[in-house]
Amino acid sequence: MSTARLAPGVALVSVPGRGLAVRTPDGEFLRVDTGGTGGTGESALLAAVDGDGAGAGAGAGTGGVPPGSGPLLDAFRDAGYLTAPAGPDSAEPGPAQPGPGRLAGHRVQLLGDPVLVEPLGRCVRAEGGDVLPPGAVLLPPGDLLPPGDPGAPGRTGRTAVVWCLDSPVPPRLWDEADRLPSQGMAWLRCHREGAQAWLEPLAATPGDVTSAHIRLRRLAATPAHRELAAYWAGPAAENTGPGHTTASAALTAGLLTADLLAWASGRTGARRRLRRLDLRDLTVTEHPVLPVPEVAPLPAPRTAPAPAQGAGG
Repeated sequence: MSTARLAPGVALVSVPGRGLAVRTPDGEFLRVDTGGTGGTGESALLAAVDGDGAGAGAGAGTGGVPPGSGPLLDAFRDAGYLTAPAGPDSAEPGPAQPGPGRLAGHRVQLLGDPVLVEPLGRCVRAEGGDVLPPGAVLLPPGDLLPPGDPGAPGRTGRTAVVWCLDSPVPPRLWDEADRLPSQGMAWLRCHREGAQAWLEPLAATPGDVTSAHIRLRRLAATPAHRELAAYWAGPAAENTGPGHTTASAALTAGLLTADLLAWASGRTGARRRLRRLDLRDLTVTEHPVLPVPEVAPLPAPRTAPAPAQGAGG
């Protein structure tokens, strides 16, 4: 039987005329040096490893370590390509067990429209995250707590607020939420304008991009800035469709989950990226975006000194 299992995402490939190669989880191919044993070492390696736990590797033996595979198994284990130790006394590994999830230990408060919140909640739970119960309220200091919870989870930096709208953002709705990063909470949001959904970058620190920054950047990037500002203030008449479909909502939930995973792992690249999703063909485009720096106040006007009057004046 096989004595070790390949790590998730690792594959052994028999290359015609060139022997074995390893495909890493990142898609890189590495040649396998069998130490001069040629096909014998390759066969022993294949006999010793199991791919996904469903059965023994090709040509598996009846137990123990196949002759010639020990050094290769040690090298694979040291490189992180095996999930079980190799050796004569190694037991046959059982089925792979799922890990705790990449959002384990993190709390996510979901607000907004069910067409987006529900698939996103399923994604967060699948990654081990704790979705805060409905009815949480945004307190004046900017901390988000479930009713009756005396704690302050936002202080730990492991709580995120995600607000998803299947409509434009009403004026000033997100002004208070833009202060969440200064309270130690991550802040992620998306909304829809006609057939386009906008996924704004996650903000986790006071220096990250907020919804106010996005509005300023979008106004600066279009010659129709007056018209865009008037649309955000509320159109005089509008057909609000087309809304999110099951497919576009699932894609949006997946993209937002990716941002949450990046936040949980400490990666910051997603915090400078604005994405636009076309609901008609599910095309996603990305636009780099930076925070808008604070504008220094104008200096107070200097008052010229009054002219001195003469003694005889």
